[in-house]
Amino acid sequence: MPTPISPEAYVRWFRDSSPYIHAHRGKTFVVSFGGEAVADSGFPNTIHDFAMLNSLGVRLVLVHGIRPQVDARLKSRGVEAHYHQGLRITDNTALECVKEAAGTVRVEIEALLSQGLANSPMAGARIRVASGNFVTAKPVGVRDGVDFQHTGEVRRIDVDGIRGELDRGDIVLLSAIGYSPTGEVFNLSAEQVATSAAIALKADKLLLLTEQDCLSGFDGQLIRQLTTGEAEVLLKNDNSLADSEVAPHLKAAVEACCHGVRRAHLLDRHIDGAVLLELFTRDGVGTLVSKTAFETMRPATVQDVSGVLDLIAPLEQNGVLVPRSRERLETDIEDFIVIERDGLIIGCAALHVFKEERMGELACLALHNDYRGEKRGERLLEHLEAKARVLHIERLFVLTTQTAHWFRERGFEPARTTDLPEARRASYNSHRASKVLIKPLKPSLA
Repeated sequence: MPTPISPEAYVRWFRDSSPYIHAHRGKTFVVSFGGEAVADSGFPNTIHDFAMLNSLGVRLVLVHGIRPQVDARLKSRGVEAHYHQGLRITDNTALECVKEAAGTVRVEIEALLSQGLANSPMAGARIRVASGNFVTAKPVGVRDGVDFQHTGEVRRIDVDGIRGELDRGDIVLLSAIGYSPTGEVFNLSAEQVATSAAIALKADKLLLLTEQDCLSGFDGQLIRQLTTGEAEVLLKNDNSLADSEVAPHLKAAVEACCHGVRRAHLLDRHIDGAVLLELFTRDGVGTLVSKTAFETMRPATVQDVSGVLDLIAPLEQNGVLVPRSRERLETDIEDFIVIERDGLIIGCAALHVFKEERMGELACLALHNDYRGEKRGERLLEHLEAKARVLHIERLFVLTTQTAHWFRERGFEPARTTDLPEARRASYNSHRASKVLIKPLKPSLA
């Protein structure tokens, strides 16, 4: 039996999720999941999560796969399933199985989304589901001498039709099936349908529910975030990842992000509540793919003042940092760099320059308590050291009361207050009795 959550923890989580509730309202998300997810006993929970997204104002397009359902039907007829290059070769018999499976799965999903029993997660939901011929397809044709027959590719997405349904508050449900102007039916890849729909709709997110996590073949750890460039390099060089079941999903994520979708998320569908955990917590549970980095280090701007103040407030209260007023921070903000993670300032540091003495002060180095580690402090220090060298600063100093050992481990040596620049020596607070440490810098090669 799960451990009950305390009222305090529940309230804290609910408050922490509120920025995401506001951010996601009115946004278009395309979600892809395979036939394996539909067949799983836990799929009703996933449906409940989709219903919650709909109730929170998310414009939702669901794309379902049917591979295991088709394979089961072929097996019951004594027919072997045939694949080439990861695609099903859809002959006449397979196409009949595709139609049966798509119809059955679509009805099952619509039934689950139609629930409204009292004392259930779907109580009062009253969700309308729209499905139909939104996908126009064309045949794959012959590749490597193999005729794929009724296997197709997406040719066009009926954007106006889908947006019309979304504007009415409906959930749009797409099967992995497409239709041609000549009246033919084609079996499609669910990943391709989802990717094409996300691109055509200019979706804000593409969520791909996978059968396994996106793990690094080098250390076996979950890959938390990737730029499209990093993902392409991994797919090329990480054989374990390239050969895994998650590879097609990662390729779909890269394609979507390269064509205008802001973010794609790969989620292990076996994690109960994976969609909610990914969308309403800061770090999520899956792999985020985006064209630009999710976490960036950059020069601070005036718009960052409030975020920096929130970050350093606990350290000021504990006496680790000298209290800074908003006015002072606004004056000095050009000296700061920040680490931003999904809109939250999680790290900062400043370089104050004393030109006459060719010295620089490393000040206000701070990290959010939840994001200590992963060498973020070292990255801030290295960035400001590099900046100092470009400015022809010869020595970097720091005043600290509680972190002297950290700086000593990184090349700073104890010094005296008399070694400080005259202006800084005049403002030295003897009551804090901060230790002075200085590090000589090698000249920049630039």
